[in-house]
Amino acid sequence: MFMKQRWNLADAGFNYDVVAVFGSQSTGKSTLLNRLFGTRFDVMDEGQRQQTTRGIWADRGTDSMPVLIMDVEGTDGRERGENQDFERKSALFSLAVSEVLLVNMWETMVGLYNGANMGLLKTVMEVNLQLFGGQQKSKTLLYFVIRDHASSTPLENLAATLHNDMDRIWDGLNKPEGLENAQLKDYFDLKFSSLPHKVLQPENFEKAALALRSQFVDHKADDYVFRPEYKRRVPADGFPHYAEAVWDKVVSNKDLDLPTQQELLAQYRCDEIAAAALTPFRASIEALRPRVREGEIVHELGATALAARKQAIAAFDEQAARYHAEVYKKKRMAFVQTIDGELQSLALNQVKNALSQAAEKFASESHKALEEAADRVSLEGAMEAGNSFSAVVGAVRKRVTKWFSEIVDSLTIEEAGWTLDAEVKQLKGMLDTTTAKLRQAEMERALEQLRRHAQDMLSEVISDRLNNPDDGMWAGVMEGFDTANAQAEDQLQRRMDMAEVGDSEQRIKLQRKLHRGLWEDMVSGLKEEVADQMVLLKLRTALEDRFRYDENGLPRVWRPSDDIDAQFSVARNAAQALLPQFSRIDISASKTLPQPISSGIGTYFPAGFDVERSMTLISGSRLRELNKRFGREADALYLEAKRAMVTTQNQVPIWVMALLVVLGWNEAMTILFNPLYLVLTALLAGTVFVLHNLRLWGPVVRAAGGLVNVANDHVHELLVEAVNRTDPGRNRTAGRRPKSDRAEEIELEPLSESQQDLSMADAEEATGSNTD
Repeated sequence: MFMKQRWNLADAGFNYDVVAVFGSQSTGKSTLLNRLFGTRFDVMDEGQRQQTTRGIWADRGTDSMPVLIMDVEGTDGRERGENQDFERKSALFSLAVSEVLLVNMWETMVGLYNGANMGLLKTVMEVNLQLFGGQQKSKTLLYFVIRDHASSTPLENLAATLHNDMDRIWDGLNKPEGLENAQLKDYFDLKFSSLPHKVLQPENFEKAALALRSQFVDHKADDYVFRPEYKRRVPADGFPHYAEAVWDKVVSNKDLDLPTQQELLAQYRCDEIAAAALTPFRASIEALRPRVREGEIVHELGATALAARKQAIAAFDEQAARYHAEVYKKKRMAFVQTIDGELQSLALNQVKNALSQAAEKFASESHKALEEAADRVSLEGAMEAGNSFSAVVGAVRKRVTKWFSEIVDSLTIEEAGWTLDAEVKQLKGMLDTTTAKLRQAEMERALEQLRRHAQDMLSEVISDRLNNPDDGMWAGVMEGFDTANAQAEDQLQRRMDMAEVGDSEQRIKLQRKLHRGLWEDMVSGLKEEVADQMVLLKLRTALEDRFRYDENGLPRVWRPSDDIDAQFSVARNAAQALLPQFSRIDISASKTLPQPISSGIGTYFPAGFDVERSMTLISGSRLRELNKRFGREADALYLEAKRAMVTTQNQVPIWVMALLVVLGWNEAMTILFNPLYLVLTALLAGTVFVLHNLRLWGPVVRAAGGLVNVANDHVHELLVEAVNRTDPGRNRTAGRRPKSDRAEEIELEPLSESQQDLSMADAEEATGSNTD
């Protein structure tokens, strides 16, 4: 608005300049601007010596000068006192937006640090470098105007002093990253001028001011100050927005918020008071911290923490409230945050312990309550409302939540800025997760119980049907499986209702899992029954039932007229025909299993279950091996029957008996009427009878062989001794004969037990052949 309507600079484009003034209060800054640019800024009433310019004022130079001049509030004024916040911000703003910054100072200020505002310049230049140094493309002219130059010190010496001060200030700046090697001349040009004393030398002052004005007006002068490298390249119509953006950035920068002496003292003392107040506070809670770290629930923690907090805050307020109000408020807030932070950390540890114990307590108590409810249901036979999963687990959850809430309430501090809502929400999530696991465990336990009960039913059916194989064997097994499956499904539905499994997909999944378990249990029982020895036993039993027993179940007595070969062949073929039946499960008679069974994958059984492979109980190679083994056992049974038939045929003819009586009559009479012969014959007959009935012929033969060997050895030794006595020379020669010659002697070795048994068997077989 002012750029267009009052100053007529809106259409100037880039053809305008910006000048600002910087210096201490009441040093004639406004007077200087009025002399140089013909502005009408208010000047100080010399009779009162008080602040004239407040804030930043702007105006356009006279004589159609396209120059925007900013009169900036002076520094070090008594009106603002120690509050230098605006001084720093206004100086930084002037330095950022102006092409030429007039640094107004008295001659007596040259060489001073605070008097010449060098400290303020250092702060402003450092922040300016941080904010705008990386993107600033133009320089700024720092034009030092030395007022009331009445001494004999040449301007060149004064300028050298100021130049050295500026170099030292620049070297001491904390430069941002990337600008560590930046030089003062890269951003600023320095120019110096002086004016005589305005009161003591008024004519000289006016002449010097007029000469200085020409540097800002005469474009053709060599010392013209508005050079192209100082241009900000901001069009005139956009300057208000540019200045506003720079001011916002300056105001938001915290590096300019430097404390006053009172604030520094308040900060120092508040820190000391806070440290002193924290000592008894920490002593109160540190005694409880080890117990909390060990996982214990310290019930007195909440009351102790609250009392210690109130005592610490009261001690801080009592001493710190007398210092700077703003500092006290900030430090009190930080002190309370420190206390609350430590209490929050301790409370969170306690809550974490409570969370862990609550989860364990909920899981253990719920598991126990569910077992008790299951026992009540099994005894009562019906599910009551109090035995449902939600009722049992809900009651436990209510108790655990109440216990946890009491702990959280005892730790909650209303004045503190933190809550434990997140931990309460975490407990809810933990309990939900545990509830889901309990429901899953409950269903797993139900499936295990149902499978065990069904397995007990099926084991009896499988054992009975496979031990009595016939054409209806698999039909009976499938009937038992269907019955067990139906009962298990009914029980599963009840258990799912108890556990409140409402998800239909989950219910179907559990049913498929039950079907798979029942099938695997049946297959496992069948495989136990068709183990090698069990199958051979069943086949042998079937063979014996048909071969050894007749149609009435009576044992067969084989006679020479019987066709034993035909009977054996029929019985063996019938037994061998059972072997293929044992090799594979036949589900054709089942009313429950899908037909074919492979069509039930994903519907009746879970997806991915290889049910077809489990149908085979005996592989082809194993089937052939069992067939061979059964054939050998069947042959042994056949030979046994043949021997029994031979035994029944071993009867002496009557004419042989009569011939023996006639021919042996005299010998029999001799034995009968001779007491010695009679006794010897009776003893011999009794001994033979006993040995034969007790089957002791083997031991007797071995004993006799041993006696013969002993006698042979004894006779051999006697012969050797006799020869040695009759022919001593032979004895000596024999003594010198090497051991290898002795190997030619024949040694009689006793028969081994197996050879004797073989001899006995051969003898018996020869006897049987002679009898035939």
